[in-house]
Amino acid sequence: MNPITLQNKATISQATAQQLIQLATESAKQQGIAVTIAITDIGGHQVALYRDDNAHFLTIEVAIKKAWTASAYGLPTHIWNDIVNQPKTAQLNNVSQLMPIGGGYPLRVNGQLVGGIGISGGLAQQDIDACGAALTALGFEFTG
Repeated sequence: MNPITLQNKATISQATAQQLIQLATESAKQQGIAVTIAITDIGGHQVALYRDDNAHFLTIEVAIKKAWTASAYGLPTHIWNDIVNQPKTAQLNNVSQLMPIGGGYPLRVNGQLVGGIGISGGLAQQDIDACGAALTALGFEFTG
């Protein structure tokens, strides 16, 4: 009997990450905003990063943290504002990577988490809209 078992986990490919970036960038340009877009794998590790020429330098860290938060917890980042404001979960504010601002979504295929996307540069709703445009165009789950 072999006591070692391995688990295969699906994760996002570089090709799909680049497609997400292209679609999200198109949506951001239509909205008139300059953004940074980060894509992470199932482990929260960066797969791809794109920064518009006119995107503020602070958008880089925010986009990366949004993508990490979405992939680490499997939840959209905009709901974290309510979570960290609850007394029982307020200590999560101490997680240095946690970004409780809209614009980060888990990447799910048929219910399976495969990574995260984070967009920063517009208002939270604009970042959410750019995520939604990219995710729905490629067939990822999106819950607005």
